[in-house]
Amino acid sequence: MSSQAAVAEKPKEKGSVHARRFVAYLVLIILTVLCLIWFYILLINATRDKNDLRVNGFSAVPSTHLIENLNNLFHGTQPVLRGMLNSIIVAGLSAFLSTYFSTMTAYAIHAYRFKGRKVIFTFILAIMMIPTQVSALGFVDLMTKMHLMNTFVPLIIPSVAAPVVFFYMKQYMDSNLPGSLIEAARIDGAGEFRIFNKIVIPLMKPAISVQAIFTFVSSWNNYFIPSLILKDEEMKTLPVLIAELRSADFLKFDMGQVYAMIAFSIFPVIIVYLFLSKNIVGGVTAGGVKE
Repeated sequence: MSSQAAVAEKPKEKGSVHARRFVAYLVLIILTVLCLIWFYILLINATRDKNDLRVNGFSAVPSTHLIENLNNLFHGTQPVLRGMLNSIIVAGLSAFLSTYFSTMTAYAIHAYRFKGRKVIFTFILAIMMIPTQVSALGFVDLMTKMHLMNTFVPLIIPSVAAPVVFFYMKQYMDSNLPGSLIEAARIDGAGEFRIFNKIVIPLMKPAISVQAIFTFVSSWNNYFIPSLILKDEEMKTLPVLIAELRSADFLKFDMGQVYAMIAFSIFPVIIVYLFLSKNIVGGVTAGGVKE
């Protein structure tokens, strides 16, 4: 009787597994649609002219004004291509410096035992609680005194100190960077910088890729600080140019051109994600070393 009951329970368990899987896939499909529908609306609106957008509102069908909107955008008064280059420089260097030095800081806290280690770790985490807006006026005053206004330096160099990135790297190292691997490299005579650059960095690729994407997107979309620092049109990044285009005179305001500029500005972000996404999934060192 017990064997018959076990056989009867197996189809039920199999059916429940299929039901849960169906619900999971259904939820994922709904979330995917909710995430992508806004990009679809953006691309559709980029193909419409300002009169169509103003009169008809939402439309799920693309129009024929994409080339016209792009032509007006690139031949307008704003240096869009230069703004794109400025954003790539600022976001790219910020992502590189943030991930590299945050990983280095996390490695120092993870691999060394010294007095005040926990205090330093707590202090770095406490900085995460300070909003950017609180220190913005003091930061602008400091940059003015250092004659760094209207340059990219205030937008790039501060990214070296990124508490959020440091915290993520530290947590990843605690679970995926065994101390025995570092000790083995030291016994073999490798210096600390060689260990960090040749061993730690390759093992941290998944975490570095994730934080590089987040930092790049955050810097790419940053409007607040660049709007305070950058004054010349040739130095401004895309978010600042988009805001200026959006705040233009009502009679000259072209919503189709704004949508075209926003659509144009998201392609570098998509390219960066596609380039780094292959390193996101999976932990490279999981199970690689036995303690």
